[in-house]
Amino acid sequence: MLELVIDQRRRSLGGGIEVGRVLPVGGRRMVGPFIFFDHLGPLELPPGIPRSADVRPHPHIGLSTVTYLFDGEVVHRDSVGSQQTIRPGEVNWMTAGRGITHSERFEQARAQGGGLHGIQTWVALPRELEETAPVFTHHAADDLPTFEEGGAWMRLVAGSLYGHTARVAVHSPLFYLHAVLAAGATLALPADYTQRAAYVAAGSIELDHRRFGVGRMLIFEPGQTVRLMASERSIVMLLGGEPLGERFIEWNFVSSSRERIAQAKADWRAGRMKLPDLDHDEFIPLPPEPAG
Repeated sequence: MLELVIDQRRRSLGGGIEVGRVLPVGGRRMVGPFIFFDHLGPLELPPGIPRSADVRPHPHIGLSTVTYLFDGEVVHRDSVGSQQTIRPGEVNWMTAGRGITHSERFEQARAQGGGLHGIQTWVALPRELEETAPVFTHHAADDLPTFEEGGAWMRLVAGSLYGHTARVAVHSPLFYLHAVLAAGATLALPADYTQRAAYVAAGSIELDHRRFGVGRMLIFEPGQTVRLMASERSIVMLLGGEPLGERFIEWNFVSSSRERIAQAKADWRAGRMKLPDLDHDEFIPLPPEPAG
């Protein structure tokens, strides 16, 4: 039933902001189309945090980025003209396609201080859509299906699960769900998809008499219903879908072609990718090539 357990690895984004990096990892590159998974926080940010804490403009190709918050807010700006504040329970879904640039700013925390806690994922695009036109969409919390069962409150962030389908436009079969479990509550994850995982964002859960705490992703074997029990009040993200085949990932670029990633790197290095209209005075340089 349990195929693999992945522990988050702490990574600094600069300015005192740390994340727990989960995907990709050497033993597992993807879960369905999900190719990147970061756990942001929980953090308590003081007023006046420096601009170096912000995520400056940077590029993407071949994927959709998904931002989902439990606490705090982030201001998104991108090269297709979007400026959108995301708050808890909302969804920012940005499809990079052939290329987009964006930034993420912690302006509320800079002005007032406050908490910050959420998940950022990347969803790979099917090969035939890797070069689609870039687009950004935002969905309010009340635009997403929410439901309760047996001590579990759930919000379907994207895709289809438990007989519900979110309005968020997706490009391949997948599910992404936020569940809050009361202590002792159980949650059955059906075998609807080939690849499935659960990530513990708060609290702890039990499976087969083993306990798993914050920062651990459980990846399940296909074909069987999985029954999770909350050892305490817990926040769990369920995710997965159908595999898309091999993908290469380098820096912020995802593609089925190494040559396409090389082209994207050259375009960013040469300044050929448009910066956000409201954020054109700075950017993150392409990291240096590894030695050797």
